[in-house]
Amino acid sequence: MSEATSESSLTKPAPTINAGGGFKGFLRATEIDTRMLGMIGALLVIWVGFHILSGGTFLTPRNLWNLSVQTASVGVMATGMVLVIVTRNIDLSVGSILGVTGMVMAVAQTQYITPLLGYDSSLVWIATLAIGLVCGLLIGGLQGYVIAYLGVPAFIVTLGGLLVWRGAAWWVASGRTIPLTDDNFKLLGGGSDGSIGATWSWVVAAVAILFLLAAAYGARQQRKKFRFAIKPIWAEAVTLGLALVAVIGATVIVNSYFLPGPLARRYAEANGLTVPEGGLEISFGYAIPVLLFIGVGIVMTFISRRTRFGRYVFAIGGNPEAAELAGINTKRVTMMVFMLMGMLAAIAAAISTARLSSATNAQGTLDELYTIAAAVIGGTSLAGGAGTIFGAMLGALVMQSLQSGMVLLGMDTPLQNIVVGAVLVVAVWLDTIYRRRAA
Repeated sequence: MSEATSESSLTKPAPTINAGGGFKGFLRATEIDTRMLGMIGALLVIWVGFHILSGGTFLTPRNLWNLSVQTASVGVMATGMVLVIVTRNIDLSVGSILGVTGMVMAVAQTQYITPLLGYDSSLVWIATLAIGLVCGLLIGGLQGYVIAYLGVPAFIVTLGGLLVWRGAAWWVASGRTIPLTDDNFKLLGGGSDGSIGATWSWVVAAVAILFLLAAAYGARQQRKKFRFAIKPIWAEAVTLGLALVAVIGATVIVNSYFLPGPLARRYAEANGLTVPEGGLEISFGYAIPVLLFIGVGIVMTFISRRTRFGRYVFAIGGNPEAAELAGINTKRVTMMVFMLMGMLAAIAAAISTARLSSATNAQGTLDELYTIAAAVIGGTSLAGGAGTIFGAMLGALVMQSLQSGMVLLGMDTPLQNIVVGAVLVVAVWLDTIYRRRAA
């Protein structure tokens, strides 16, 4: 009798989400997070508002392309800041780590790697990036060790790190600006050469669409396998359709931004192309730093949601004492989180340095503010235990949209800082209200 009951329960189909009617029913069926929906709505309001105030210059392919490139550096660090804050810690030193690792990479490239391997070697950018990653790993590991094993609060350690690594960046090059020598490394910063063009952009879009379809199908099959409630077909179609529209729309926008006339003529001469009377229309396509940013986001999402390390991070954030009693080595996990944060700061340094074609002492200044704000605006709770990588990526776009819009309007830098600070306070206040209602 029990065997028959067991077999029937295994063959019984998975239940479908009983959403009900109205807008709340729509949200339940599609499983769209209301906070995420609110953030997307706020982003649209920001875009439309700045577009009107700037006289129609904000929502242009050129500005949106530049906006995506400008978001990449802070966005990469925001994905790591999610895990830091989830574990109930904070990292105030990421901007300074970006500055010192960028300076180390520039000095290593110009004084050691390029003379050793040659100016035309394709290994220069790889060796430069590897040195930066190791530097970021060691800095993050040192801070993580002091926090996890010596028991010094993360706020104090990283506040000290903010000062120490900023000073170290000056000391590495004695206050000089160090220009880069390798053109391949400069591609990481975007620009006319650091973009993949229209054809490859559509290839990337096709791969992304296939990935989304496969991910949606796999997630649905997993739910059926474990008999979790599944979305209605119409809800699955809506959420997947929105994601596909976003991919296609983004690709159309980046392909609508063309090389300026002089650059197009130079490109035609270099590749033996004939320039027609109306001129060439050569699309920028996706910038390499944007693709790197998206790739980091995918990897970090996998780490946070599909690995044992990710589950440990959220367990520690939810209840550190219970996590330790469950056998989780909380000190090692905490140290690994800061090591990962250091490596992500190094990747952001590579993007920023390549974009500027040089390393400066002011590089990364106030980036810690934008990184923390991006994570918090994206739904990462300062109380720990809750946060999403995608939310932080969207939060970085919101922060950069604010900054870009204020620059277009000609607002002074102090006023920009006032707005950013106010937005951060409001985001934390909204998070507090949300947690009270959810409790």
